[in-house]
Amino acid sequence: MVKSHFFYIVVLSVIFLIISPSMGQSRQGTPVTGGTIIVGSIGDASNLIPILASDSASQDIASLVYNGLVKYNKNLKIVGDLAKSWDISPDGLTITFHLRKHVFWQDGVPFTSDDVLFTYQITIDPKTPTPYAGDFMMVKRVVCPDPYTVVVKYEKPFAPALGSWGASILPKHLLAHTPITKSPLARHPVGTGPYIFDKWIPGEKIVLHANPHYFEGRPYIDRYVYRIIPDMATMFMELKNGTLDEMGLTPLQFQRQTNTPFFKKNYRKYKFLSFSYTYLGYNLRDPLFKDRRVRQAISYAINKKEIVKGVLLGLGKVATGPYKPDTWYYNPNVKRYPYNPQKARALLKACGWKLNPKDGILYKNGRPFAFTIMTNQGNNSRMKTAEIIQWRLRMVGIKVKIRTIEWASFISQFINKRRFQAVILGWTTGQDPDLFDIWHSSKIKGNGLNFISYRNREVDRLLEEGRETFNIEKRKRAYFRFQEILAEDQPYTFLYIPMSLPIIHARFHGIKPAPAGISYNFIRWYVPRNQQRYSQ
Repeated sequence: MVKSHFFYIVVLSVIFLIISPSMGQSRQGTPVTGGTIIVGSIGDASNLIPILASDSASQDIASLVYNGLVKYNKNLKIVGDLAKSWDISPDGLTITFHLRKHVFWQDGVPFTSDDVLFTYQITIDPKTPTPYAGDFMMVKRVVCPDPYTVVVKYEKPFAPALGSWGASILPKHLLAHTPITKSPLARHPVGTGPYIFDKWIPGEKIVLHANPHYFEGRPYIDRYVYRIIPDMATMFMELKNGTLDEMGLTPLQFQRQTNTPFFKKNYRKYKFLSFSYTYLGYNLRDPLFKDRRVRQAISYAINKKEIVKGVLLGLGKVATGPYKPDTWYYNPNVKRYPYNPQKARALLKACGWKLNPKDGILYKNGRPFAFTIMTNQGNNSRMKTAEIIQWRLRMVGIKVKIRTIEWASFISQFINKRRFQAVILGWTTGQDPDLFDIWHSSKIKGNGLNFISYRNREVDRLLEEGRETFNIEKRKRAYFRFQEILAEDQPYTFLYIPMSLPIIHARFHGIKPAPAGISYNFIRWYVPRNQQRYSQ
């Protein structure tokens, strides 16, 4: 799953490069065009119109096809993208964007301010089933005095305002006369970005090729192939066989299986604490999870340190909430849930659950405490996490079943339709602490990202307060209190913050690790001519 702001799918983190002596950085020569990169993914895309998709696979592709008005640079500072510059009024209520000229949609039509206005209008249209309208609903109006100027006015201060315009801008001329849910762009996108869509074979691959007229310069790598391989072990075999260039490693693959002469010679590995977290989320419409003491009990019954050590091999940290440590908005003093099965049993007993000595299961009003945890196929870490949770909860009298489902079906048929009891999933977060789209009660309806149906009036107020002030101390107070409430309510059991563990073939040059990760300058990666593969 992805965070509410579209560009949050970019890995935002402080990076530590892991290089063995025999593997060191390749000599940097003169960049050349040509070659193909084949990237592995366990999940297929669902919809290539960015505002209609909440899955990371769709957003990965969309980020190469579309642009926003702004983006994050390598140092996590907001810089221009389709906007070359902007002015912000002294009161912070008006942003005037000055757009780049001579930018074209990939079908040759010029990009103008009309496209920006249209994107805003279609995003806030009640008929558009998007989970991303929240930020644009804060806008009072958008006016376009000329084809290259966009003036955005806000009713009241909105702290994430500038960053929110990192949302993908959509082509008015291709979407204005067709309902967006029926547009062919869902399967065949047309953007302004560095790569042009070629084809999508569902369940197999998505293929893009370099945009020769891209406004920042043609990408060096000719083709981008996004291969869908639902099983991590199979994906690793493809990597080992040389038919895959990039993937995210599991901790076991990173720590042990790639420490061979072959991998040290042919690949480069990277390691950094991600801006993401994995959680056990509860469907709060299910009577089992209505009482927060039950959710607290489950959190006490799970040994999170055991998961970090056993599943992640130490390549991660225990999560205490939705934010990464060492950020200015992270509250280190929230209520914690160390492993304590005795406390878990006491809380469950206080809620009326009694242990049946015959089967060792808790019962209440004749009903056993039993539920199913769902997660997506192909993610071995989540599956192992589910198995550890299953075992630990059985020790306090809770019977858990585990069900894995193919990614696209998981999202469309179960998450979006709220057909689950509990899930193990993850969110990727960003540089701004605004989590309105995930936690505000207004985001429960439709395909909103608050799919667990969490409602808390104080949380709603704090989220609104946090985004409606530029005062850093007021924002900090709001988000500190927000974390305290989540820690008490436990709508999720926050499990861990994993390390990101990408591996990339050594023939790719131009990779420059930075606080923004490694993919921020992908269009400047290149392959020396004599090492290029997969000729068309």
